[in-house]
Amino acid sequence: MLNSSLKQLSTLLELKKTSSVELTKEFLRCVKKLNQKYNAFISVNEETSLRQACDADIKIASGKASPLTGIPIAHKDIFCTKDWLTTCGSKMLSNFISPYDAHVIECFNKVGAVNIGKTNMDEFAMGSSNETSFYGPVKNPWDITTVPGGSSGGSACAVAARMAPAATGTDTGGSIRQPASLCGVSGIKPTYGLVSRYGMIAFASSLDQGGAMAKSAEDLALMLNVMVGFDARDSTSLQRDQENYTREFGKPLEGMRIGLPKEYFSEGVSNDVSRVVDAAITEYKKLGAKMVEVSLPNTKLSIPVYYVLAPAEASSNLSRFDGVRYGHRAEEYADLEDMYQKSRAQGFGAEVKRRILIGTYVLSHGYYDAYYIKAQKLRRLIAQDFTEVFQKCEMIMGPTSPTVAFALGEKSGDPLQMYLSDTYTAGASLAGLPGMSIPVGFGSNNRPVGLHIIGNYFSEAQMLNLAHQYQQVTDWHTQIPDEIKI
Repeated sequence: MLNSSLKQLSTLLELKKTSSVELTKEFLRCVKKLNQKYNAFISVNEETSLRQACDADIKIASGKASPLTGIPIAHKDIFCTKDWLTTCGSKMLSNFISPYDAHVIECFNKVGAVNIGKTNMDEFAMGSSNETSFYGPVKNPWDITTVPGGSSGGSACAVAARMAPAATGTDTGGSIRQPASLCGVSGIKPTYGLVSRYGMIAFASSLDQGGAMAKSAEDLALMLNVMVGFDARDSTSLQRDQENYTREFGKPLEGMRIGLPKEYFSEGVSNDVSRVVDAAITEYKKLGAKMVEVSLPNTKLSIPVYYVLAPAEASSNLSRFDGVRYGHRAEEYADLEDMYQKSRAQGFGAEVKRRILIGTYVLSHGYYDAYYIKAQKLRRLIAQDFTEVFQKCEMIMGPTSPTVAFALGEKSGDPLQMYLSDTYTAGASLAGLPGMSIPVGFGSNNRPVGLHIIGNYFSEAQMLNLAHQYQQVTDWHTQIPDEIKI
């Protein structure tokens, strides 16, 4: 059961070949056995999970089940979850029990899915390696000496290690797609605004977007069918008709134009990654897709633009964590200002402090026009590049990450090298476009490689079919790390 797809698990439950309680117990057993090694979960609440499973079994017996009823789902610890510890991977929130559910959690509760636990993450989603978490780094199941990617590394690890059949994540500059690539799972960031940000602890509000991580494109489609929907509590939530994201499945790829940006295949990408991505593109040609060379000339600006805008928004969003209303408060302080300073100094880690300082600097008087406004103008140029390219093709492909998973600690002392991990993913985030990563093989030292697929706005169903067709003729998405015993 641990290696089954969401659809297969749903069928087993429907046919009464297992129960949600039995299924939940099996995944909880796996979490208990493996989490000490991989550190993928921050909190697990066995009693609550089994109570949800009991309720799901009643729902299934009554004939009111939906495809994800009774199936355990892991949630990134950035989503507020009522009566659960919700930490955002930070000491600042290490004692915060959420009094309400995020919209995403409400969606899964509504269909009767089971919360199997809250997954580890880079502190306040700031990182590309899952090493900035207050709870320690997550280990990559394919090689525990390497990082799983970030910030949704705990969710990616949980799926790769078969501790959960699927998981939620969030993506600001690549935080679903990059760990999906490094851990050999499938992950999708929908069009900005499709998934409500209500109850999702904010990092950079104009970039943050909830998404899903699972074994396959088909599983991702089932997840999006639950997660996507209008929410009046989020001012950026888009009001659109409900979609079925599996509706394009089976549609042939004959004649589909896929853009290959020359900037994604030039210097910067490692040879082992390039070789595997080229092989995946060759497979797509066999499926009838037509490759078109295109250009995204402002790609090189994505990282500097992202690391001006995202810290600027973070410095504003994180000002609410002051030790007054909730979260960490310093034990000793002289006055209110001293309490603010000490609480924030103690509660935030080094990377979060770095980004708050950068963000405050670029928003300060005398630098706002020179940095923040200029970055916003460049963001528009990056979005225009994509608009022009989508007049020549339906989809864009390239590597998700310039390298395979790197060693723990290898880049933690060099923030700039760490930031470059998002070279190919940040552009789509800045433009608000949907993007996904699927496993397409292995690079050096048998470490996974992901293929990055970018679609036009609201083209998620078409993207998922593109990935699904590839996964029908290959088995990379079914591969399991050697150390994982099913």
